[in-house]
Amino acid sequence: MRFQLQQVPVPRLAIIDASFTYSSPKSITAATGLDALTHAIEAYTSKRAFCLTDTLAISAVKRIMQYLPIAYKDGTNKKAREEMAIAAFEAGVCINNSSVTLVHGMSRPIGALFHVAHGLSNAMLLKECLTFALDGAYERFGLLGREIGAADKSDSDETAAKKFLQAVEKVCTACEVPTFTEYGIKKEDFYARIDKMSTDAMDSGSPSNTRKALTKEDLMEIYKKCFS
Repeated sequence: MRFQLQQVPVPRLAIIDASFTYSSPKSITAATGLDALTHAIEAYTSKRAFCLTDTLAISAVKRIMQYLPIAYKDGTNKKAREEMAIAAFEAGVCINNSSVTLVHGMSRPIGALFHVAHGLSNAMLLKECLTFALDGAYERFGLLGREIGAADKSDSDETAAKKFLQAVEKVCTACEVPTFTEYGIKKEDFYARIDKMSTDAMDSGSPSNTRKALTKEDLMEIYKKCFS
């Protein structure tokens, strides 16, 4: 039996023009920017990460942590928009090669069932998902903490990793990420779907890229912590 590979069209050229983003609403700036940040963090801490994606992911994280709050506050800031456009490209290359992990796996079901913008649902999950994942990759999260200046060489990997998480939380706060309740999702509706969301997340395969063993039950607990 012969198998024929299906050819998938791939663009030969991508034009990155930050000026097209100047008029983006703050909500779009936050959602897309935080999605790119999640891409970069997850690609760097994925089991599938390698030297090329490491380089681009670190660069993207540094750009986004510095410039996303600026772009969110002032959408016409040319420098911030240009840096975010580059970072989004870098992070996109990363996930195409190293994939994503826990956050994206758990985010997609929320978008499907509660119609939350993808980048925003990522942001809603970031704190609890990264809190769970930290001790599986202290060295990698710690390096990100040092690279963005939240930690220094005297900090242990664990301390630097926790400082990185705190810095991510500050960016989410600066971008006014709402809680599930503030978004309008009712607790009883959310809890009624936790089992399905956890199953769908595991079935996606993304959580398995996390540098820490996890189960469906772990995801169920993370969903509950995110809501509370």
